[in-house]
Amino acid sequence: MYCLTFHHRHRGLVDALYLPHVLAEGRATIVRNRQRRLFTNNPSSLWSGYYGRTWSHVKLEHPSTFATLGMEPGKKQSIIDDLEMFRDGKDYYASIGKAWKRGYLLFGPPGTGKSTMIAAMANYLDYDIYDLELTAVKNNTELRRIFIETTGKSIIVVEDIDCSIDLTGKRKTKEKDKGSKKKKTTLPTPAGGREDEDSKVTLSGLLNFIDGLWSTCGGERIIVFTTNHKEKLDPALIRRGRMNSHIEMSYACFESFKVLAKNYLHIADHELFHEIRQLLGEVDMSPADVAENLMPKSKNRDVDACLRKLIKALKQAKEEALAKALVGTDDKEETQGDDDSNSSEEEGHDKK
Repeated sequence: MYCLTFHHRHRGLVDALYLPHVLAEGRATIVRNRQRRLFTNNPSSLWSGYYGRTWSHVKLEHPSTFATLGMEPGKKQSIIDDLEMFRDGKDYYASIGKAWKRGYLLFGPPGTGKSTMIAAMANYLDYDIYDLELTAVKNNTELRRIFIETTGKSIIVVEDIDCSIDLTGKRKTKEKDKGSKKKKTTLPTPAGGREDEDSKVTLSGLLNFIDGLWSTCGGERIIVFTTNHKEKLDPALIRRGRMNSHIEMSYACFESFKVLAKNYLHIADHELFHEIRQLLGEVDMSPADVAENLMPKSKNRDVDACLRKLIKALKQAKEEALAKALVGTDDKEETQGDDDSNSSEEEGHDKK
């Protein structure tokens, strides 16, 4: 136990500055040293065996960091700056009248590191991750309750938002056929029970979840959506203000390759880098595929063999892309030829 003593004339300084600083540093140390957790939402409470628990969790032990993330350095630094501004922006958000939360949309082809980015964000900020499975949510009311039971200093993730439920943004109009039925998102039938056909999560419910009145309960939360097809999402779902930052997770470039080469092979330069740079400018290959080709097959870590394996894969991908382009051109020319032939036949028929 420690006893703090000071002269009476310093009482104002100690109360106003010193003690708040010590308490803030103490809380920050607890946060840094705590075990981060990865949460997932349990199915509806109608299901037996969960005793009403909304979330269950395991230890978050994903090793991803921004240092090991294969991405162009300038883009990576801008994301880090944005995260730091959010983390330290409690007073700023209050001053402008906005809830202390931020939305990120990660979009791009498979294998470009969207899940790895989320883990790197959590490790950098010392935040927990809540992995929200929308298909396990019964309705909008339950979605609200799930959000309320999340804590601050957390990242709420909905992966593959375009595949989770029908939220593609095609606003339903009245069906012309009275007998047609609207599609509903429902839970699988619980064992020994019946399917609740009225249970669903709607686009409106999800929008309120992101930035409605209930989203202001608590603070210091980040919401992340991931998708492979940004164009399939409703514009209202991803507009600025809901998804504040749209981050494209693209195919590997030379700068991201150098990060991966440093991670996997512990090299910063090599005579084969020039050829790889040229090929990466001509071929689309995901960072996951690049990393897999750089993975050593033995403890000896044969750098030349790994780089040549990557070059071979890039050349093969280039040949496949060219062959696919040629097939597409041939099909187009064949279709055009058929159209021209049909036009000629019609003209001859008209002349007769």
